[in-house]
Amino acid sequence: MSGDQAAVSHTAQTLPRHVAIIMDGNGRWAESRNKMRIMGHRAGVEAVQGVVEVCAKKKVEVLTLFAFSSENWRRPKKEVGLLMELFMTALGREIKRMHKNNVRLRVIGDIGKFSKPLQDRIKKAEALTHDNTGLTVVVAANYGGRWDVAHAAKKLAARVAAGELSVDDISPELIAQGLSTHGLPEPDLFIRTGGEQRVSNFMLWQLAYTELYFTDTLWPDFDETALDEAFVSFAGRQRRFGRTGKQVVQACQPDSCQHDA
Repeated sequence: MSGDQAAVSHTAQTLPRHVAIIMDGNGRWAESRNKMRIMGHRAGVEAVQGVVEVCAKKKVEVLTLFAFSSENWRRPKKEVGLLMELFMTALGREIKRMHKNNVRLRVIGDIGKFSKPLQDRIKKAEALTHDNTGLTVVVAANYGGRWDVAHAAKKLAARVAAGELSVDDISPELIAQGLSTHGLPEPDLFIRTGGEQRVSNFMLWQLAYTELYFTDTLWPDFDETALDEAFVSFAGRQRRFGRTGKQVVQACQPDSCQHDA
């Protein structure tokens, strides 16, 4: 058995700690069925429920879902309005179930752009589930990767201006501490459904060493079987982080081989 094969064999059962997903294809799913696009988004909420349940069952630590990007405001006004209503409804309906199942909710993004009632519902949902210790579900809403990095840079600039920090003190670690995902492990596996193969301004800093997985499956059809296929693909990859394959194998001793990012 080669070194690479040994590493794959040893880690074949290892699941990602953090899965990040761009849930693409809701509109096309609806249009292919001659339905309004909002029906696709509603079907997409049902798919979210299934994926959350599977990740919780498999002991994935963090699941991040790209729900609404900072660019999505460019969509037709009616569709954006319906998406906001759906977000409100889903939060109200699902949060009790999440809390009952020990799931913690965290919302990242510039939520100040949302209506006051939606902001209040987000804050209440986060507060209700704050102390839960199971799966953490991160919902990226009005989020953009460039916004995230710029926001972190502004925090550092303010500290420099206040004399708390020198320019030479700024490091990748300090920038990471200012990101909206601070305190979470970086994504191990990125999944995009719907056939497109790009990251669309999603977690640009955090995806530096993430394994990328693209599928033609439209989000409303993305079920446990589709998720398992992504996990199998992940398990078969050797993550080197700048090292050689031989170094990875040598470091991969029994009970210590990790997929951690």
